[in-house]
Amino acid sequence: MSYKCFEIEKNNGVAQIKMCRPEKANSMNADFWVELPQIIAELDRAGDVRACILCAQGRNFSGGMDLDFFNRPEFASLDSATKREAIIDVVAGLQEVFDGLERARFPVIAAVQGACIGGALDMIAACDLRYACADARFCIEEINIGMMADLGSLQRLPFIMSQSAVREMAYTGGSLDGKRAFELQLVGAVFTDRDEMMQAAQKTALQIASKPPLAISATKKALNYSRNHGLADSLAYAGILQAALLEPSDIRAAMKSRMDKSTAQFADLGPLRPLVGATGIEPVTR
Repeated sequence: MSYKCFEIEKNNGVAQIKMCRPEKANSMNADFWVELPQIIAELDRAGDVRACILCAQGRNFSGGMDLDFFNRPEFASLDSATKREAIIDVVAGLQEVFDGLERARFPVIAAVQGACIGGALDMIAACDLRYACADARFCIEEINIGMMADLGSLQRLPFIMSQSAVREMAYTGGSLDGKRAFELQLVGAVFTDRDEMMQAAQKTALQIASKPPLAISATKKALNYSRNHGLADSLAYAGILQAALLEPSDIRAAMKSRMDKSTAQFADLGPLRPLVGATGIEPVTR
């Protein structure tokens, strides 16, 4: 499929989701919010994606929410409880888009150059790994335009960075460059330029793709679950996941490759086949 806001590539088990509106700083317009969940769902359903890189064309990763989005009728007036309730539904729908990055069975690596502000920071907070160029600029921009961030930064960043650092960003609207973002553990690595960053992201993605996909999927599920639950519940959940997803043939292949000093081959994840009518999506056939 072709998209207005994204270009998609798949190679060797690695998908690349590239935002492609550099002339608009890859801002998040109405098409963005429709297309991104479709892309993530399709890649996840297929089962042949083992890792994903979320990146962007141009000087900037993303300037965040396109201001035209606020011209929607829901924002024209909030003079009644009914209208304000509608905003809750709008925000929940936008949050669901980034939740999809967490639910995907494959890890997602965000690769950031230039501006990553507002909604873009919410988005990368939902990714598994974050890389940045030295010229990257991270900002909770919402406070600078008179509103609270509401798409995940305030909820996810405290699990990535210190509470103090997140609160300073959220209250002041100040920016972090790539170096400072690395020091505060927002990003895992910082690079001189985009080419160097993309090479590193691709290398990491290929390393992930070389591992058993079922084990990677289970690991991601366990990590996400443990963030939101206590130790005892998380350990119990890990036991259930292990029993459900352990694949003896993957273990044998991994051990054999170690002994032979060869590259192990693992089967893709199985395709997901939602019920017709449950999501409005027809079953995927291969």
